[in-house]
Amino acid sequence: MLTLLTGTLFGLSLIVAIGAQNTFVIEQGVRGEHVGAVVAVCAVSDLVLIAAGVGGAGAVLTASPGVLRVVRWAGAAFLLAYAAFALRRARRPGALRADTSRPPARVGTVVATAAALTWLNPHVYLDTVVLLGSVAATHGAQRWWFAAGAGLASVVWFTALGHGARLLRPVFARPAAWRVLDLGVAVVMVVLAVGLLTAA
Repeated sequence: MLTLLTGTLFGLSLIVAIGAQNTFVIEQGVRGEHVGAVVAVCAVSDLVLIAAGVGGAGAVLTASPGVLRVVRWAGAAFLLAYAAFALRRARRPGALRADTSRPPARVGTVVATAAALTWLNPHVYLDTVVLLGSVAATHGAQRWWFAAGAGLASVVWFTALGHGARLLRPVFARPAAWRVLDLGVAVVMVVLAVGLLTAA
């Protein structure tokens, strides 16, 4: 139980941060569009990455810096493109309505975006695979209990974040609030993209 709790706390320390993935989950939660699918993609992806890290994939990534470099550039390009889309939404009043007059995004598009924000983020590999995998290895035979705790943290976090964001819907009944949200999303994406490019 102690190892499970340690893994849970460590997992939360890695994912509770303002990043591209969490920002997108909040955005979809506020919009009320395919929240379950977004939460499932993010949580399942984390579970796969955690299992890979604990299984030893972290050592392979550490020995192949070229792979992370490619992912870093691809991730930066995607983040900048997403920022551009957010800015375009902020400029179009018709896309800022919080009611059903705005056609919802297709589930395939939303799922693909959630997957891209997860798998094209090099920090996911550094934190979840390399770092978490290394810490889990220090627990020896109990490392999979550590992984289970980290996985539990991920599932609970994304579920709470996605479904809890609906409490903000009254605030976003005003078009101005949607404009602020989209501008905030664009800023976060640009900052993260610049961080990836300067670190490349």
